[in-house]
Amino acid sequence: MSLLVVGLSHRTAPVSVLERASLTADTKAKLLQDAVAAEPASEAAALATCNRIELYADVDKFHAGVAELSTLLAQHSGVGLEELTPHLYVHYEDRAVHHLFSVACGLDSMVVGEGQILAQIKDALGGAQELNTAGRLINDLFQQALRVGKRAHTETGIDRAGQSLVTFGLDRLAAAVTGGPADGWVPGRRALVVGAGSMSSLAAATLARAGVGELVVANRTPERAERLAAATGGRAVPFAAVPRELARADVVISCTGATGLVLDGTVIARAAAARAADGASTPLGLLDLAMPRDIDASAHAVDGVHLVDLETISEAAADAPMATDVDAAKRIVADEVTAFGAAQRAARITPTVVALRTMAADVVAGELARLDGRLPGLDDKSRAEITQTVRRVVDKLLHAPTVRVKQLAGEPGGAGYADALRELFDLDPQTVAAVSRADTGDDPNRGRA
Repeated sequence: MSLLVVGLSHRTAPVSVLERASLTADTKAKLLQDAVAAEPASEAAALATCNRIELYADVDKFHAGVAELSTLLAQHSGVGLEELTPHLYVHYEDRAVHHLFSVACGLDSMVVGEGQILAQIKDALGGAQELNTAGRLINDLFQQALRVGKRAHTETGIDRAGQSLVTFGLDRLAAAVTGGPADGWVPGRRALVVGAGSMSSLAAATLARAGVGELVVANRTPERAERLAAATGGRAVPFAAVPRELARADVVISCTGATGLVLDGTVIARAAAARAADGASTPLGLLDLAMPRDIDASAHAVDGVHLVDLETISEAAADAPMATDVDAAKRIVADEVTAFGAAQRAARITPTVVALRTMAADVVAGELARLDGRLPGLDDKSRAEITQTVRRVVDKLLHAPTVRVKQLAGEPGGAGYADALRELFDLDPQTVAAVSRADTGDDPNRGRA
């Protein structure tokens, strides 16, 4: 079995395609269930964020796996396969590992170095574990990706290479509204946050730290809005109050899981007119971080309004300077990919080695039983000494080759050594498979992050 990832991101698809291809929680669950039900895949996980949708799977056939995963992405995303295919990328084995580790470090993010991706990777692993679609490879891969991402943020200055989408978007918005940075515009302003998920929570916390004068939180589930408002010193309002609060706000950040527009052009135009009538001194700043979009793109043309959305951020981020620490993070990724590949290749031979030692132990036990039948008068002390001698001989004969074969298995092409052991010692394939199952375990929460 081998790792395969098929996906699309802001690097390969325009925002208009990404927002149509977004996955809800229900469709993501069905995607994973259908992926492991398909013939080429034995386990799978889906990483879906505001700027990427990726399906990872352990497959036994490359071409069949690519075809099946691509079809499933098209089926569950709602974008036809013919339209989706030109935007898809495919990574296999070590390249797939390299891709996920790079994603975890923020190297593949719209804003390089942002750290929110680690929480999203953890959520992707948790979702696969809950649905029982994560086996040993997906568990090992995603947990190692989390460690690699944390290592990059700890050992390098990649955090300085970029910001979160929230802070980057606020800076773009402040530059459009006032020509200055966000920390000179946000303090004392009235802010409205629409949504109460992870990105909205980050937005509310960022605004609170920046010294916003008034913070209002609206969400379709009132309890979640109240919790977020309480945690950030804000005020929760019913979702129906969003149009009224929009007219009172100076800055609005929206990031919900809605499949349609939350703020249409008419509501925005009315809010802008109301602000103008009240003598507002600055334009209304709108930051849309949702995928699909929450805010009508027609807001770009409304007088007294500045809109920054993911499409705007994507264009700006492409020109953002890269920090020198990005190179250090890339070196970490390369080293970790090599180590992960060696560990996985070595792990594949372990069931064969265990099966070989089990067979040897069975042979020893059989020969000792035969000795008891031929020498029934053997005293206990002599029997114990003979038993230990035979076991030591077998252990010494097997020690060097089993240690060496594990070392060789960690190198590229090392899988062939397991095949050689099975052939040379005529090991029962069912015994090896049984050891593999025991090593993997049936617990879907094995090694849960």
